Amino acid sequence: MLSFENDYSEGAHSRILKRLVSTDLQQVTGYGNDPFCEEARIRIREAIGVPDADIYFLSGGTQTNQVVIDTMLKPYEGVIAAETGHVSVHEAGAIEYSGHKVLTVPMHNGGKVNPMEVKNLIEDFYQDGNHEHMVFPGMLYISQPTEYGALYTRRELEALSLICRKYKIPLYLDGARLGYALASHENNVTLSDIARLTDVFYIGGTKVGALCGEALVFTKHNTPPHFVTQIKQHGALIAKGRLLGIQFAELFRDNLYYKLGQNAIETAEMLKMVLHEKKYSFYFESPTNQQFVIIDNRKMEALRQKVVFSYMQKYDDTHSVIRFCTSWATKPEQVFRLAELL
Repeated sequence: MLSFENDYSEGAHSRILKRLVSTDLQQVTGYGNDPFCEEARIRIREAIGVPDADIYFLSGGTQTNQVVIDTMLKPYEGVIAAETGHVSVHEAGAIEYSGHKVLTVPMHNGGKVNPMEVKNLIEDFYQDGNHEHMVFPGMLYISQPTEYGALYTRRELEALSLICRKYKIPLYLDGARLGYALASHENNVTLSDIARLTDVFYIGGTKVGALCGEALVFTKHNTPPHFVTQIKQHGALIAKGRLLGIQFAELFRDNLYYKLGQNAIETAEMLKMVLHEKKYSFYFESPTNQQFVIIDNRKMEALRQKVVFSYMQKYDDTHSVIRFCTSWATKPEQVFRLAELL
């Protein structure tokens, strides 16, 4: 079965597996206090240009989002996000489970948050005479790329950052697919830009060549107190922290992280060309590794017999929106095989 379902179907890049094996019998301390995690921190600090950034390695994306939002917000605060944002839709209520409401704003241009929508939400809240009885807006959540593969430009990030500074709330960037955003031909945002403009962000490993794990980065001396304790309370701290440190040390050696992102983008561009040639209509034509197309329902059911893809939503009575996703491991021949089936 040919699969374009997601960008984490494969295991891990061979270099990561080799280093995990070669270091397997070394005895080191746990919970991220080992030399491998420290090596990874050094490499990431160099990549983002922040020598004193606080960096932690967590088990997965949902866990990271929940830990960050829960530990940085006060009990009466919620997090602002696009209505299509990952924390709004695809995390099984993990944020609400921790006691914080997701305050949604309409999505724009492929799932992005519009700065004016954020400004209006905050101002409307404080102008409401009953706001003491309401959930306070305490953080802005975005992802790069968005759930529909759209990219924030540097100017857009600067505008969002300025609003967050004005209203004294942190800007948090979910980087589960950040490697693919950085590699996109339309991207003009660097890791250094993200470190400068956000208060906290994470670099995704699970979807970009690692077996699992995310690298969480605090850039403004703003790490919540006793953060390791709080990570553990949320079930996101692994005893064998070395497993995450080894992976990120390797991802940030010799630009491997960027190269893996480039492979996904190159194969996604090939796929877009095929879809155009086959006269498919795009629901959203992404500059990253996810492509969203409108397909006749009968064709979709026939395609299901030979290809795994993601169903997104109903388009009309006879059509649906589906997603094809390339990854760090997608090969050109897989795209060619898909082209024969479309």
